[in-house]
Amino acid sequence: MPEETAILKQARFVPSPNFNERPDGVEISLLVIHNISLPPGQFGGGCIERFFCNRLDREAHPYFRSIEGLEVSAHLLIERSGEIVQFVPFDKRAWHAGRSSFCGRDNCNDFSIGIELEGTDDEPYTDHQYRVLVEVTRELQGRYPRITTDRIRGHSDIAPGRKTDPGPAFDWGRYRSLLGEALP
Repeated sequence: MPEETAILKQARFVPSPNFNERPDGVEISLLVIHNISLPPGQFGGGCIERFFCNRLDREAHPYFRSIEGLEVSAHLLIERSGEIVQFVPFDKRAWHAGRSSFCGRDNCNDFSIGIELEGTDDEPYTDHQYRVLVEVTRELQGRYPRITTDRIRGHSDIAPGRKTDPGPAFDWGRYRSLLGEALP
């Protein structure tokens, strides 16, 4: 079982095999927000969980054949309902960012935490997701003080031209405003 501080107690922990050790001496200093829906544009059904655990049935939907064999994960998934699923302990390196760079540093997986929101680039996220994302962000900032507000980015920011998530439907102003209200 992972170290207690590396697991969010309000999350349902579903271990993914898609992770490895962070490089020695690397401090967690970046929070990356993503989106995912499987099949694309469809919510619920457990496909994201099965995908992150390498158990997605390629015959269940034609799209799944195109992602067969990919080994990806995130630390957390926030579902439309606000439920939190954790796949990788925070002290381990999840495979969420791919080829990426932030502030001149490549390989963002080395020093980041990845949060997936169940959603798409162009469909509004739920009130539950914003509320839970803010709560989780504040908790992570308490655990990892190098994750300052200016070190919270979308996948599109660290992999421009390659990724678009969390997309235009993600209301950064709302998120930052709610995050500001949550300050003590």
